[in-house]
Amino acid sequence: MLTFRRALVIAAAVLTFFFLLRSHHSPPRLTNASQLPHPEPFKSTLTKAAPADAKTDVAPVKESAPRRSEELQVQLAAKKPRPQISLEDLKAKPLRQQLEYQFPYDVEGKFPAYIWQTWKYTPASGEFGDKFREPEASWSILHPTFVHEVVTDSVAVHLLRHLYASVPEVLDAYNALPLPVMKADFFRYLILLARGGIYTDIDTQALKSATEWVPADVPRSSYGMVIGIEADPDRQDWAQWYSRRIQFCQWTIQSKPGHPVLRDIVANITEETLKRKAEGRLSKDHKNIVEFTGPALWTDLVFKFFNDPDYFDLSTNKANITWEHFTGMTAPKKVGDVIVLPITSFSPGVRQMGAGEDDDPMAFVKHRFEGTWKPEHLRHIGEND
Repeated sequence: MLTFRRALVIAAAVLTFFFLLRSHHSPPRLTNASQLPHPEPFKSTLTKAAPADAKTDVAPVKESAPRRSEELQVQLAAKKPRPQISLEDLKAKPLRQQLEYQFPYDVEGKFPAYIWQTWKYTPASGEFGDKFREPEASWSILHPTFVHEVVTDSVAVHLLRHLYASVPEVLDAYNALPLPVMKADFFRYLILLARGGIYTDIDTQALKSATEWVPADVPRSSYGMVIGIEADPDRQDWAQWYSRRIQFCQWTIQSKPGHPVLRDIVANITEETLKRKAEGRLSKDHKNIVEFTGPALWTDLVFKFFNDPDYFDLSTNKANITWEHFTGMTAPKKVGDVIVLPITSFSPGVRQMGAGEDDDPMAFVKHRFEGTWKPEHLRHIGEND
C-alpha cells in the first residue's frame, strides 16, 4: 500500500533524477570573473611578400588589377603575457615600454565607435565657422551610433592630462610644443593611442560611413588600423611638391587603441621634443613641421612598422616594402594588420595622381583644405604642369 511517507520519498527521488539529468546536459553557469575562459594569444600565419596564390588564414584585400604579382601580407608577432608592474618600476622602463603597458594593443578587439576632431571652438559656439558646420555634421549624420567629439585646445590639455598622467614625459612634450598646429598633430596620435576610433580634421567631410571603408569579407579581427594615401606624385620633380614619393595622410586615421605605429610616433615626438627643448632648439618656424610631427614623419614610421622584424616575419622576404608597393593603387591593400586605402578614398576630387571624383565608389572622405594653416605639403600640383 502506498503510504504518504512512501509517496514523498518517490517524489523526491524523481525530482532528484530530473535535476541530475538537467545538470548533466546544461553547461555550468559562470558566477565570477575567475571562471571566464582565458583568450587565446594572437596568432597569424600571414607571410610577407607571399605569392599571389598563397593560402592564408585571412582573406587578402586585393586590387581589381594588381600592379604586382605579390600580395602585401605580413606576419605579426604573437602577443606576450603582460605581468603586473608597479608604477615606480614602470617609470624606470623606456618610454615605448611604458606606452605599451599603459595602452595594450588587441588586434582582435573592436574598433571603438569614437570620432575625434579638434578646433578652437565647439559647434555649439557662435564662433564656430559656418564653413565647418556642414563637414562636421556629416560625420554625425553618417555615424549616428558613434560618440562624436570636437575637442577644443583648452579641453585637450585636461583630457590628455587624464589619459597620460602616468607618462609625464608625454605631457611635458605636448605642453612644450611651440605651435598649435604641432599640438594638433600630436593630439591625433595621442587620442588614438589611448582611446582608438577615428581622428579626422575639422575641414573633412564624410562621404561614406567608416563601416564601408573596408570590404565586408575582411574580418575586423584581422586588422587594427586604416590609413589612406595622400600623395602619389609619379613625376621626376615630385620632391618639389611633397616630402615623400608615397605619402600617407594623417588628416583621417582609424585605429584600435594601442597600435604599435601610434606608440612609436608618440614616443618619437616626445623624445625629439624634449631633446630640442633641452638644447634650446624648439622653433616656431613652420618649415620643418612636416618632418617633426606631420605626414612625413607619419609616413616614415608606417614604413618602419611594415619592415620591423619585431612584428613581422622577414625570414622569407627578399626586399623591404617601399613606396613602389603602393604607387598607382586603385583598391585597398592589406599589410599585416594595416589596411591601406588608395588616394581616391581620402583625397577624392583633387584631379591628379590618379584620384577619382567625389562620387567614385572608393571615395570615403573629402578634405576641403579649409584650415588656417596651409603648409607646403598640402599644395597640389596643377593639372597642366
